[in-house]
Amino acid sequence: MIYLDYNATTPTDKRVVEAMIPFYTEQFGNPSSLYTAGQEAKRAVDQARKKVADLIHASEKEIIFTSGGTESDNLVLRGVARAQKKKGNHIIISSIEHHAVLNTAKALENEGYSVTYLLVNENGQVDPQDLKRAIRPETILVSIMHANNESGVMEPIRELAVIAHERGVLFHTDAVQTVGKLPIDVADLGVDFLSASAHKFYGPKGIGFLYAKKGVRFTPQVVGGSHEGGKRAGTENVPAIVGLGVAVEIAATEQKEEMIRGRKLRDDFEEALLSAIPEVRIVSRGVERLYNTSLVLVKYVEGESMLLYLDFEGIAVSTGSACSSSSLEPSHVLLSCGYPEEAAHGSIRFSLGKFTTSYHLKKVLIVFPPIVEKLRKMSPLRDVYSYPPQAD
Repeated sequence: MIYLDYNATTPTDKRVVEAMIPFYTEQFGNPSSLYTAGQEAKRAVDQARKKVADLIHASEKEIIFTSGGTESDNLVLRGVARAQKKKGNHIIISSIEHHAVLNTAKALENEGYSVTYLLVNENGQVDPQDLKRAIRPETILVSIMHANNESGVMEPIRELAVIAHERGVLFHTDAVQTVGKLPIDVADLGVDFLSASAHKFYGPKGIGFLYAKKGVRFTPQVVGGSHEGGKRAGTENVPAIVGLGVAVEIAATEQKEEMIRGRKLRDDFEEALLSAIPEVRIVSRGVERLYNTSLVLVKYVEGESMLLYLDFEGIAVSTGSACSSSSLEPSHVLLSCGYPEEAAHGSIRFSLGKFTTSYHLKKVLIVFPPIVEKLRKMSPLRDVYSYPPQAD
């Protein structure tokens, strides 16, 4: 298999797996236990917490281990909504957020909270002036993702956070696609909360973390014991936490080199793809994006068909968000950018990783153009497409 869906998930690094195994079989103590085996597990958890804190330049006490990005996003939105209810009931998010944020916001609306969904421009970016206009006296939280999981487009988080803080509003960013890929300093970003998930950067599934700035108030959503400083109850998943710590350690040492290598691979691939197939667009190609992500629109062809034909050739890609891949609904991200439904249905995402080579991409460039040509000959969609402008 040629795997080109690293934004959906990544293979667990063998070094991560090796570090985790003893905590399943030999060092299996409960970190809350006072005897030696429990304290050994606690030390392992504490060491992993320090590695995570160091990666994003935070304090260890500001790191809360969760089951992943979705739980972290839920914890922030629900936790702030309930803790700040006396102050206000208004939340602001963007229209292109991951469904972990979108659906949580919709659930809060059903509970009586008010939510503003900021529109984005044709390149998928939030206009800071729109945020400034949207903030009201009763606004309690702004949540804007750091980079979009489908297009890879980066949002102006620093500027947006400043605007929120000028009005006394807390700011959260879903950084699931950027932690482990890009250098991150939470103080430099200016955020109060940041969500991340280990399986996006070669760690195990089922573990992530939430950065919560010291002093911010939110209500825990999983209650029971006093784990995670009373912010998230439940016996710690020690093997996964250890794996997260190792994945973080590897990312800290390897991400700079991988950024350079990955960007060249992506840029060369995009140039070759545009030359090989007519009437193709790389979404938001002219703005700052994740170095590994290419969201491609192919006129007159449906994304699902391209995905299946590539799968027959042993090439794994996705159509937009992996969490929505079983749905035939068009990408909400592309619709938000102004693309019509027929164009949004024709998207396919190539996301590269550290095991991607130029050979893999050359194979795509050999098999993909004939697939597109074949599907276009069968397509009833000619002459119905209209693309909005974008920065190229």
